[in-house]
Amino acid sequence: MDKTLLDTDIFSEILKKRNVNVRERAKSYRSVFGKYTVSVITVVEIVKGFHKIRREDGIRRLLAAMSSAEILTLDLHSSELAGRIYADSELAGQTIGRADPLIACDCVEKWSGSDNGKH
Repeated sequence: MDKTLLDTDIFSEILKKRNVNVRERAKSYRSVFGKYTVSVITVVEIVKGFHKIRREDGIRRLLAAMSSAEILTLDLHSSELAGRIYADSELAGQTIGRADPLIACDCVEKWSGSDNGKH
């Protein structure tokens, strides 16, 4: 099993605890790595979703889960790279959300050249 940056959809499913497959894989992953790895962008997206539907309990549950997570943050270089990917995607006629290149670059910047996981 490789170390993985969990995207917003998967981490949301982990928090919901509804999907048996996701629950079991998440449990296995934590037993190997001891914590989840998420981007700060994922935290923003989930807080936004809970706040829009006025679910402060969800935000509290998320923040509690984050206390034991590895949270990748953006730096200047990864922000620049994300902007370039976003622009290149638009030029190629591919529409993607703004968060996707930010999350991807966060992962690439933190793990490139290391043995921590896939790039």
